[in-house]
Amino acid sequence: MKAIFYSTKVVEKDLLEKANDKKHDITLIPDMLNSETSKFAKDNNVVVVFTNDELTAPVIKRLAALGIKYILTRSAGTDHIDKEAALDHGIKIANIPAYSPQAIAELAVALALALSRHLILADQQCRLFNFSLDHLTGFNFYGKTVGLIGLGHIGTAAVPIFNGLGCKVLGYDMYPKQITDIEFVDLDTLYSQSDIISLHVSLTPETKHMINEGTLKKMKKGVMIINTARGDLIKTTDALAGLKSGKIGYLGLDVYEFERGLFFEDHEIDGVRDFFLSELMEYPNVLISPHQGFLTKEALQEIAKQTIDILDHWDQTE
Repeated sequence: MKAIFYSTKVVEKDLLEKANDKKHDITLIPDMLNSETSKFAKDNNVVVVFTNDELTAPVIKRLAALGIKYILTRSAGTDHIDKEAALDHGIKIANIPAYSPQAIAELAVALALALSRHLILADQQCRLFNFSLDHLTGFNFYGKTVGLIGLGHIGTAAVPIFNGLGCKVLGYDMYPKQITDIEFVDLDTLYSQSDIISLHVSLTPETKHMINEGTLKKMKKGVMIINTARGDLIKTTDALAGLKSGKIGYLGLDVYEFERGLFFEDHEIDGVRDFFLSELMEYPNVLISPHQGFLTKEALQEIAKQTIDILDHWDQTE
């Protein structure tokens, strides 16, 4: 296969080349796929993308005109791809459904623990030789109720971690399955009983903005919300209102509603800013990471392996 990889990170390059082992003719570029950069796909039959790449109907139409037959995303989610447009142009789509659910589940727990014990503020103060304990009082996870929304690979991986901390774990999933040490409940019950809520669902029309003014009213005052899934699950303006009122006591985000064109790049010097994200950063009880849930050695190796495995399969069926 001849494939061009868009949005290739430095940390991926060697792993992808090693996994490929010169089997396929691959080109790795750092550029994000959009209408302008789609021209680089010429003379390839596969486009390999990531979550920040733009795969709208016009871009897919352009790719089809350039001879692209396959789109492979190095992610579990496919919400960034216009699937109907791909189908219309006869382009096959593939994703990496489960590369390392533990990596993302562990980050969700890490965000929650860091927030609960004010670890970022503590570190900042200590680096200034300020060892005061003011403003650092946290809370135990032991005995708290954690609500997991979405019990796929990642949500399921989070269950034993929270159980290990002594939490009571509630779960909601549209298609519940047999999982030990968890109590399945409806969403309203989960919202009303949980001290910590962690999101692990895919982005669909039904889940978009599932955390909003209405659902926040059903939650405990001071609830902790963790999102390592998709930014659009939370309506940012409503989250800001919840932070201001105290309804949201802690907010941990590895994803952000308006992250496209912002995350995965260094904007410290170029001056690119986002109004709502800047407002979120004003709150000391908000912890933001740059969509790094997948970023472990083990996960990157598995993504590279599965990516090449899919190219192998397509090559054999050509």
